[in-house]
Amino acid sequence: MAAPLVKVLHRLQELFQNVVSALETMILFPSLFRGFSPRRKKPFLGAHWRRRTLDDFAIEVENLFSAPLSTDKMIDMSKMIRSQFRDCLQNSPYCMLPSYTHALPTGLETGMYLALDVGGSTFRVALIELSGPDKEMRIVKVNSSYIDNTVKLLEGTKFFDWMANNIDTVLKEVGADYGRGEAPLSIGLSWSFPIDQTSVRSGKVIQMGKGFRCSDGTEGMDLGQLLTESCRKRDLNVEMAAIVNDSSAALLSRAYVDPKTRMSLILGTGTNMAIHFPVHEIGKDKFGTRPEGWFDYAKHVIINTEMSMFGGGVLPMTRWDDVLNRTHLRPDYQPLEYMITGRYLGEIVRLIIAEAVNTAALFGGELPHSMREPYSFDTSIVAFIEEDSSVSMAASAALLQKEHTFPSYPSVDDLRFVRRICQNVSRRSAGYLATAIHSMWCLSNEVEYPNSTKTDPLAKESPEITVVESDDADKTMTIACDGTVINKYPGFRDTCQNYLDQLAKQSHPSTSSPIRLEAAHESAILGAAVAVAVAVAESDEQR
Repeated sequence: MAAPLVKVLHRLQELFQNVVSALETMILFPSLFRGFSPRRKKPFLGAHWRRRTLDDFAIEVENLFSAPLSTDKMIDMSKMIRSQFRDCLQNSPYCMLPSYTHALPTGLETGMYLALDVGGSTFRVALIELSGPDKEMRIVKVNSSYIDNTVKLLEGTKFFDWMANNIDTVLKEVGADYGRGEAPLSIGLSWSFPIDQTSVRSGKVIQMGKGFRCSDGTEGMDLGQLLTESCRKRDLNVEMAAIVNDSSAALLSRAYVDPKTRMSLILGTGTNMAIHFPVHEIGKDKFGTRPEGWFDYAKHVIINTEMSMFGGGVLPMTRWDDVLNRTHLRPDYQPLEYMITGRYLGEIVRLIIAEAVNTAALFGGELPHSMREPYSFDTSIVAFIEEDSSVSMAASAALLQKEHTFPSYPSVDDLRFVRRICQNVSRRSAGYLATAIHSMWCLSNEVEYPNSTKTDPLAKESPEITVVESDDADKTMTIACDGTVINKYPGFRDTCQNYLDQLAKQSHPSTSSPIRLEAAHESAILGAAVAVAVAVAESDEQR
């Protein structure tokens, strides 16, 4: 009797698992169930979809993710995104925001500057030497301090006192009198939080988020002044010379060594772009209150594009993107970011895996409990699996088993399926990114070289859209790239560059390789130092 009872229990357990799997699929992917009705006496959908093979599923994923990536379709999407850029240049309070940094480095600036980089988890203090042409930039001394929860909870000026203590430590290691001379030591600050910037060297503190209490009691106060006062408590003679965000810092750092740099890209957990853009093409109301005479000498300005917010209604979404967007705390807020960044690539892959487990018996039809949690499949795992070209994929199996305990070891077929999924998700990410970059580059050419443009006859609904036709090699542009995805994800930057080459060849056939993606390592601290050098040089000129 025991054996039959065990068999019955096993069957009941299997039936229960099938019911749970079917319910999970219905919740995650309700669109799959549209059109099925009990009256039609169709077979149970869970059983129906479990007959699907992994290969069939992989082919569907490949078709869905590659369909938008033909050159013609990407050109059309680029045009539509360009229209969104234009509209936001005139009136949006959330994106295409002009900074106070209007001048780019000449590459001739020299000197020793103190650079600070405040991120979500790290504070870095660096002494940077700029040596002019050929000698480029040198990090003389750098110190990184982890911003743990104790530091995050420091309220108001206590956080700036903590920063000043770290600054003092680094300067003492360089020289006992450094930062204590008669002439103040100029500081450049890369601040990875929103501020209400009021000049190139000042800005009002606003709520920081990410668990920081620094803004408690200091909201509305000047950021530069708060830090210099904390430094004076330690007898440090410093002054704030420049405040920049991470995208502006990346542009400045690369522009110092490459004068063709006019744009920057951050692609890691999130994404953003900055561009050096003509002032007269930006809505006047977007500038707010500027110093007297600012518009007389500022002909260009670095724009914080907040590029993550673009692409809504333009970039095609799959059913997995739709699930991610609908379950997000801010649906539709950052359409591009949800499909291309390190925060979300792993989640898209996880959602596809979850469906494959439920409908194609991936991993024997059992998903580890840890992988049922949203955002539990990190993008670093996606990158590792995609790079694993071995026949056995043993390293990938070991990593998966380490991060998520599987009831049974993943098979080679399962791993190859997951690798195909990772490849398609990352490739589409690179393609969508290339489309947005191409759109921004075309917009730049239109406003910088208006005499070499003509109306694009293909843009019937938007006749103002133009395509540059010129063989002028000076119109080539370098884009400074920083962030873990663009610089460290295996093959990602090369894939994006290939898409850009294809797009540029079709839209600008007379220009050879006009867009170059170049890594901008250590851009936050190097860019902060360059921002100081540019600000000091400009101040000297105005005297």
